[in-house]
Amino acid sequence: MRRLLYTKEAQADLVSILTHVARTSGSVETGRRVVDRIRTKCRKFASLPGMMGRTRPEIRPDLRSVAIGRYVVFMRYHDRERLEIVAIVEGHRDIDAYFHPQQ
Repeated sequence: MRRLLYTKEAQADLVSILTHVARTSGSVETGRRVVDRIRTKCRKFASLPGMMGRTRPEIRPDLRSVAIGRYVVFMRYHDRERLEIVAIVEGHRDIDAYFHPQQ
């Protein structure tokens, strides 16, 4: 099993997701369930022998992505040792603007 890491940005994304879902649903528990589902899927990706997701060379050459519900998880594999979650973005957002805000 690979070691699973989250960048600071991905951690902030999870907090934002929890806050947004809790605010819109009126339930912190609902927000926690959404974040738990995302984290569970990420742990599963780290436990699998192959590489999950589609390549995203238009964003960065080492990036891959997988949709989990309304969210897109961006990740990169580091050898067979680590899986790093780079960002977790709502599917309707402008992905290019998220990764390249100055353009």
